[in-house]
Amino acid sequence: MLHWFQRLMPRQKVFFPLFERHAAVIVTAARALREMLAGGDQIKLRCQEILALEHEADGITREVLIGLRTSFITPFDRADIQSLITSMDDSIDQMQQTAKAIVLFEATTFEPEMRTMADAIVECAELVQRAVSMLSDIESNAAKLNEIGLQIMRIEGNADDTHDRGLSRLYQKAKAGKAMEFIRGNEIYNHLENTVDRLDDVADEIQGIVIEHV
Repeated sequence: MLHWFQRLMPRQKVFFPLFERHAAVIVTAARALREMLAGGDQIKLRCQEILALEHEADGITREVLIGLRTSFITPFDRADIQSLITSMDDSIDQMQQTAKAIVLFEATTFEPEMRTMADAIVECAELVQRAVSMLSDIESNAAKLNEIGLQIMRIEGNADDTHDRGLSRLYQKAKAGKAMEFIRGNEIYNHLENTVDRLDDVADEIQGIVIEHV
């Protein structure tokens, strides 16, 4: 009944620009994180950039939640809107945690697998941005949205494999007497893996919305 009623009423459009703004911030933060993993003397500067972007994303999230409280008609279920923006915010929160861990452990050089995972984070973030841009017309874009979800799932699976290979490499170094390097690297790998997982969660939320509306 609610779905039928929403079709008859003008849809509140304020949410789509906010989703798109948030997705753009996620992509910028993901690229900054990848730059951190390149090493060099820009690590702390990129970390500060990510912290600022996370703060900006929090502001957009608050706008969405305020919109939920003040809008009579929403483009899709209120719970879905809240879950989507929360999952998007969780992804950039995890990027922030990753960046802070890198600075905390004073890491300046990174394993090839770490850089590969950073590439995966950027790729997932860009796919999320593409998907979010299609939400204003879910029915027409359902097939494309489903394909993006599958792409992100594949990237997440590959990132898991990369994570395992990286830990195996670190373990071999630990056996050679570099235990601290393993502890530091393990922490960074786990944060990177969690970031990919949070972006996969966003894709899952979008897939759920598609299923409900098509």
